Amino acid sequence: MRCWRRVYWLHRLIVIPSLAVALMLMFSCLIVGGIRQWLMGTVFMAAAIAGSVAILGPADGPHSPLLTSIVSILSTGIYICVTAYYSHQQARALMLAKTQIQNQREQSIALSHKLSKYLSPQVWQSIFTGERDVRLETQRKKLAVFFSDIKGFTELSEEMEPEALTELLNHYFNEMSEVALKYGGTIDKFVGDSIMVFFGDPTSRGQREDAFACVSMAIEMRKHMKIMRQKWRSQGIKTPLEIRMGISTGYTTVGNFGAENRMDYTIIGKEVNLASRLESLAEPGEILVSYETFSLIKDKIMCRDKGEITVKGFGKPVPIYEVVDFRRDMGPNRSFLEHEHSGFAMYLDSDKITEKERQAILIALEDAADRLRREEDVS
Repeated sequence: MRCWRRVYWLHRLIVIPSLAVALMLMFSCLIVGGIRQWLMGTVFMAAAIAGSVAILGPADGPHSPLLTSIVSILSTGIYICVTAYYSHQQARALMLAKTQIQNQREQSIALSHKLSKYLSPQVWQSIFTGERDVRLETQRKKLAVFFSDIKGFTELSEEMEPEALTELLNHYFNEMSEVALKYGGTIDKFVGDSIMVFFGDPTSRGQREDAFACVSMAIEMRKHMKIMRQKWRSQGIKTPLEIRMGISTGYTTVGNFGAENRMDYTIIGKEVNLASRLESLAEPGEILVSYETFSLIKDKIMCRDKGEITVKGFGKPVPIYEVVDFRRDMGPNRSFLEHEHSGFAMYLDSDKITEKERQAILIALEDAADRLRREEDVS
């Protein structure tokens, strides 16, 4: 009886080394290849055991003493602990690398946003999305080109301190840039008090829509200038500042100009010179456009014939037109009204006024009207 019990325990103990080896193999499969590798390893190991038993037959008796079983268990435990430790170290290293990559990514995004301030948003986006290569290359495109400057800025610069003048100019550029981007314009450059914008590159909505967007932008800039002029007057700036604008549409050369280590994304061509010439000829508050621009926008925008001018680079005199306003804003039902005198300025765009603002404006207008009537009665 004692002998059979001993054989039973020895049979029980001999399974332990086999299980230890199987456990190490399955653990290695999980670490190296995941669930798929573990399943494959399990299947192969089971197939190998079954094959061995089929070929060699089952063992007649135990061949492993108690010491061997104990050593196998200890070895398996040490193997699992060491492997788990190195796996933990690798996981920590991966987490650290992931954190560093995330930090570098955030730094790159912050840096790219800082650099984007030196480029038009459309150009910056086309470069960072890989749509455009940063190399010296140009192409011919039909664009709508816009120039503007401030009439009276030279006189103002002689009256104001440089710091105050810089603040005023930056405020003006910021407001006008928002209008340009609203209509999809590519801001080319600021030179002194001048702004250059073009439509049709890097993206285009078609020649007619590009020209219409450009002129629409100019009309809103002219309206917005009236609001800014009122603010400047309230700040003590008495010099009347007016914006004058010129727009031309035609084929230009657009792309990267300069050197390999310093490029400028801009446009050149006679249409650029024509837009600049129109801007210099415009009266304060006036928008002058070329004939081709007029032909593209005349269905939606009212223009007035201003005759012809001679421009260098053009073989014939160039017909020019003055932009009056949107056709929808002409007549008694127009949404935009303005009135300006010394001591009084009013700018009204009823389409942009909410119901709450409407009541406040009516109260202010009634108060102003009552005050004017009282002063008239006194006089």
